[in-house]
Amino acid sequence: MERPTFKELNNKIVHAKEIADLGLVNLLNPKSIASDANELGYRIGDDFIDSLTSVLRETTPKNYAGRRPPEQSYENTIMKNALYAFRTKSTSFKCLVYLKFTFFDDQLWVVSFHKNRNLRGS
Repeated sequence: MERPTFKELNNKIVHAKEIADLGLVNLLNPKSIASDANELGYRIGDDFIDSLTSVLRETTPKNYAGRRPPEQSYENTIMKNALYAFRTKSTSFKCLVYLKFTFFDDQLWVVSFHKNRNLRGS
């Protein structure tokens, strides 16, 4: 069976929304996410959770843009955790948004959150 399955992806999205609603979100590279926040037009300190949950609400398993099976992180903090990447048409940002995340220690770790840079997905 090819992973991740539709059901697995749906569960990851639902879980990400639940954790984000609790505010249990970490940024793997805060400087990079802050730079990308400027490009999307929100302030990372004030609007990040709202912006993230807005995109997660619009994300479905059909938006999956990652590898099969999911790639694993090589970053020390989240070593060997599966990474889930999505390309979602965001109504709030009025563009295609790329979001990559994982889960570690009962928290959501955001690896990437920016305007889509892949011309094939535009």
